[in-house]
Formats: sequence, C-alpha cells, structure tokens
Amino acid sequence: MGETAVVAGGTGLVGRELLNLLLAGERYANVIAIGRRPTGLSDPRLEERAMEGSQPEQCLEGIPGGYDLFIATGTTINKAGTREAFRRVDYELPLRLAEMAASQGAGALVIVSSIGASPDSRYFYLRVKGELERQLEKLSLRRLIVLRPSQLLGKRQERRPGEKWAAALAKPLSGLMVGKLARYRPVHAATVASAMLEAAKRAPEGVTVVESEQIAAIGSHGWGADE
Repeated sequence: MGETAVVAGGTGLVGRELLNLLLAGERYANVIAIGRRPTGLSDPRLEERAMEGSQPEQCLEGIPGGYDLFIATGTTINKAGTREAFRRVDYELPLRLAEMAASQGAGALVIVSSIGASPDSRYFYLRVKGELERQLEKLSLRRLIVLRPSQLLGKRQERRPGEKWAAALAKPLSGLMVGKLARYRPVHAATVASAMLEAAKRAPEGVTVVESEQIAAIGSHGWGADE
C-alpha cells in the first residue's frame, strides 16, 4: 500500500459502497472522504474532511500529488429545489474538485455521470451531466474515467420515491433488455463502485467512457470483461 484515494460523495448510494470497498481492500494506504455529512464509518486509514460552502476544492489541499479522486456526488432537481441549486451540486462542485485535482497532478479521476448524458440533450438533468463531462475532458488530467450507469439499485439513506418506483418497475423487465437495450438494465450501486475501483487500477491514460452495460461487466468480472 502507498497510494491515497479521495472520495467525494461517500454518504451517497454509490459512494458508500465505494468507501466500503476501499477500506476492505489493501491498495490504498489512506482513504480521504470529503462531504457535507460524516460517513459514520470508523477505520484507521480513513480521514474525513468537511466540505465547506462554495470552495469544495479546499478539501484537497495538502494531499500529496498522485492520488486517485473518485466523485460520486449528485442530487435531484426535486431535492435541490431549483435548477440553479441542482447545477451547483452536479456541475460546479465536481468541476471545482476536478480542476484542483488536475493542478495537483492526480493519478486518476473516476466520476459517476449518467446514461444518456449529453451537452445537447433536451433534458436538463442529462444536459448538465453532459456539460460537466465536456468540461472535464478539457482539463489536464492524466486519466479521466466517466461511468454512465442506468437506473441505480440499492438502499439509499435518503428517500427518493421516484427512483424507488422506477427501480421496482425496471427490475422485472431486465431480462427482456437485450442487444442495444442492455445498457438500460438497472445496475446495482455496489457494481458501479466495483467498476470505479477497477477502472482506477486498469484504465489507460486519457479519457475513458464506460457505458452502463460495460459497468455491469467490469464490476462483476474485471477490466476487459466488456470487450
């Protein structure tokens, strides 16, 4: 062990699964969780840093270069309250973290986006995700890995009734989603977290986009399983 992993969004559905994987593994000597709430986890390798106001990048100060940054932050427009508030959480916050990571020479940035993300989408949610991806690609990051999962399965600490109903409807239909429809199968948060960790280990330099059906393969069978 000798590397440092930084996780933004460790109290969320995917972020919590990722933190558990990181702390159970031996690759990273140090794990730093940054967020607005404490994770409730206890481990001698875990350090928690509170994300303050409009300058989230301050949480990355003092970390030796070469660390891997995992971003699993996100909200919904309903929870955020306004489109502007949603954009602050899903665009401005991760972008500022990424800019800081790039300036510090981070080894890899692995981020959870969304299936269908596109700066040209007519849907605000997907357009914001796509705009973020486009901006991240402009940064001088050694390795950028963007995961685009479909409907996420798992037990959230917060209530999201809409997602719960969507997941309940999608699960019985998964077996019918084949061919081009395979990417729309719901994917478990633990599988996404596993794919994030695998990508940090194996993805090549440059930009790598991992679609939902590839996430399922990589998270279950390792890098290269999607090929």
